Amino acid sequence: MKAGTEPDRAEPDRAARPPLLREILLVAGLFLVYKLGRQLATGHTGDAFRNAHRVWDLERAVRLPGEGAVQSALLHGDTLVHLANVYYATVHFPATVAFLVWLYLRRPAHYVWARRVLAALTAAALVLHLAFPLAPPRMLAATGLVDTARVYGPSVYGPPQTDTLSNQFAAMPSLHFGWALMLAIGLIVATRSRWRPLWLLHPLLTLLVIVGTANHYWLDALVATALLGLALALVHAPRRTATTAGRGTADLAPSEDGVLVGAGR
Repeated sequence: MKAGTEPDRAEPDRAARPPLLREILLVAGLFLVYKLGRQLATGHTGDAFRNAHRVWDLERAVRLPGEGAVQSALLHGDTLVHLANVYYATVHFPATVAFLVWLYLRRPAHYVWARRVLAALTAAALVLHLAFPLAPPRMLAATGLVDTARVYGPSVYGPPQTDTLSNQFAAMPSLHFGWALMLAIGLIVATRSRWRPLWLLHPLLTLLVIVGTANHYWLDALVATALLGLALALVHAPRRTATTAGRGTADLAPSEDGVLVGAGR
């Protein structure tokens, strides 16, 4: 196999790596703001269920596929639905942290870009969570869907009335999907393996899981995709110049505006 065909064999780029302690504090602060921000949207039960009916009716009006079709496939076996619940409960945060750590160590310029995009996406999501509280489909009787986490386990949520750790009415947009999609895009941009498009399997699997477990509507993922697209348009990725495009990221360094330029040898 040729050198550079796998992410872990590519030489790290020569961009200045941000101070580790600062980045740990910054990323931890972003997660804290995310958790606290979600709490501000709690208590809007009436609005959340009214919006849920609107979203459900809109999906049917535009003829989106029913979420029930995905859930029915999961419910063919207890093991499959349990694995879906485990994936929902355990992959979201660790995968995002691992993604940021790898970029920090191997692609510093791409790390700064990805961290900024994730921050912009999350900030926009928090605004929408506050403006449009939304009960997930597992809470809406009209959907006929099963709360798979409650029935089959494991569940990361308690009863909405007593759950003080999360806002269960923050379904739109789905940051589970938005972060997963950014992870895939970030690794596709930052690596050179011919197999890197396979990273898109992660957001695809995440989409099937969040819909099949009745934690999100299709529209939650579509809105997350639109917000991510806006964030990507505003925060430009490091890129190769014409004179260094064939030499790989090891020959690149960031300019002041974050664009990679030739570092020379």
